[in-house]
Amino acid sequence: MPELVKVDVREGVCWLTLDDPPANGYSYEMMQELDAAILGARMDDDVHVIVLTGAGDKFFCAGANIDYLGKITPRFKYYFCLHANETLGRLEQTPKLVLAALNGHCVGGGLEVALACDLRLGWRNTAEGARQPKLGLPEVKLGVLPGTGGTQRLVRALGKARAIDWMASGENHSFDDGAAAGLVDRLVEADSIDSFREKVHAFAREFCPPNRASKAVGLIKRACQTGAEIPLESGLALERELQQQLFQSDDAKEGIAAFMEKRKPAFRGR
Repeated sequence: MPELVKVDVREGVCWLTLDDPPANGYSYEMMQELDAAILGARMDDDVHVIVLTGAGDKFFCAGANIDYLGKITPRFKYYFCLHANETLGRLEQTPKLVLAALNGHCVGGGLEVALACDLRLGWRNTAEGARQPKLGLPEVKLGVLPGTGGTQRLVRALGKARAIDWMASGENHSFDDGAAAGLVDRLVEADSIDSFREKVHAFAREFCPPNRASKAVGLIKRACQTGAEIPLESGLALERELQQQLFQSDDAKEGIAAFMEKRKPAFRGR
């Protein structure tokens, strides 16, 4: 069996690459590998930031493999979607920053995967004559809805009316349109896929030690991801508990000491 999710850890950044040409569509087998890779990165103390991307320069991910869906029973489809939701929930709740490096078209379930990441970085290909990638949720054209978190996460990202418009029309949009809507957080200009990945890696490194207190970054993510879904009073209680964890961390001691000594802190992610 080919490896469907490639794992590469370097300089504190764990790259997870969806690799199933031509469109990096996912199957139950790919989701199992992604699930294991997410848990591996979560438990690895040498990993401070996770970057999720697709192989090649055409597709981040085109969503669930349609040929695969056509061969499985409705009952299996349900459990397949359930597991995919659980996997993306683990990605969303992992207390480490997760970046989606959109190296190509990001449509259907591929956009649902990207929506479970904390920040989405889209490639604006500056090579002469390059075709620009698209993103969208076109499931309505198959007579179904976005069933791997799309209806819920897109509403939270775009607001109710715009999210309904995007999903009910099934139209795909440019990354520029996605950025204007607040769905693509950063546009990365590069004339090649290698250059795009280098720039994403450099951006990811900004959130790793010694540059940043990565434990604080991870708990900021947890406070926002969970806090946004619970009552304010509960969110404030969560914030206090996470802050107490940070007060006891080595990085907080280093940050406060560096401030008092008027020097740049050297964080260790501890």
